[in-house]
Amino acid sequence: MSLRDSLLALLVMATWGLNFVVAKWGLAEFPPLFIMALRFIAVAALILPFKRIPWSAVRPIAILSVTLGTVHFPLMFTGLNGIDAATASLAAQAQVPFSSLLAALVFKDKLGWRRAAGMAAAFAGVMVIAGEPRLSGSLLSLFMILGASFAFAVASIQMKLIVGVDGFALNGWMALFAAPQLLLLSLLFEEGQMAALTDATLWGWGAIAYMAVGVTIGAYGMWYPLLRKYSVNQTMPFLLTVPVFGVLAGVLLMDDPFTLRLVLGGLLTVGGMAVIVKRRPTALAEKVTNPT
Repeated sequence: MSLRDSLLALLVMATWGLNFVVAKWGLAEFPPLFIMALRFIAVAALILPFKRIPWSAVRPIAILSVTLGTVHFPLMFTGLNGIDAATASLAAQAQVPFSSLLAALVFKDKLGWRRAAGMAAAFAGVMVIAGEPRLSGSLLSLFMILGASFAFAVASIQMKLIVGVDGFALNGWMALFAAPQLLLLSLLFEEGQMAALTDATLWGWGAIAYMAVGVTIGAYGMWYPLLRKYSVNQTMPFLLTVPVFGVLAGVLLMDDPFTLRLVLGGLLTVGGMAVIVKRRPTALAEKVTNPT
């Protein structure tokens, strides 16, 4: 890859990694389900006027929106509300071994002992992190993030089966279907939405803008051309830097603990991801990443 494109790829990864911290800032002012509903409303409003989809894609995208809007994002953001950003950014990478395992089950991809070892290492890394004494009261939040990672792995299989729809259209129409689901769940299980709207500061609204515009539109706008221009083997390894940026952002911007267990668990998780990506990059080509 050219130096320019390599720097663009790293900028995309940094944008996605920083999103864990930005999401924490937003969660300080908005309830988890409500902030995701606002994010998706913004995404749909910005993308739908410019993107259309074939009627044949409406049903699968609507089903995808249930996996993401009713399962993945509620688990992810509720879990993120109770755990530090650095730990969350590493735990969320369980989506990679989950995706690889589901691809083997659904598409009959050959697993192989190397990929199996990579998956075992990635899961072992998460377990090392989970064993930290400081997380003893936050294990439910950690397991919510792991559950969200599995839901995203399921969603990645669904995305692979949706044809004839580009990434921006998929994001926009999925947001349209997911927003009312999240609003309903927020009304049922949360409170203080109106107070959050009236009391929100620029930090809160900025977090929503970052997630909607920076992550969904800006980062994907830079990433998709790189996926088209270069081979999967050249682009997928950059995904390994997302948790690195996430941990650095959490430690530097939120004073998240930087412990030996976090380092060892992170090395195991990222190392396992590296083996999976190296051995089977095409299986992950449709799932560029999960930027929270």
